[in-house]
Amino acid sequence: MPTLTAPVHTSTNPGAVRTARDDLARALRRDLPSLLPVERGISAERGAATAEYAVATMAAVGFAGLLVVILRGDEVRTILTDLVRNALTVSV
Repeated sequence: MPTLTAPVHTSTNPGAVRTARDDLARALRRDLPSLLPVERGISAERGAATAEYAVATMAAVGFAGLLVVILRGDEVRTILTDLVRNALTVSV
């Protein structure tokens, strides 16, 4: 991985500070594009798919919990039992 390199200036002379700032700006323009994730071929949304799977899994767990609560009710149990009995009854 490339590293950002810029000359180090230790002078307190305003002209030297300006030169150091200009040197840093040049180093950033030169090296920064190779440091960015997109430039290295890594998507900026690298963890998005994992996060989407986590959200979908949590939604599915919530929905399953809701179904368990609904299906444990006496009315639903009676409806399902009658439905199965009617389906298995052979009419002659």
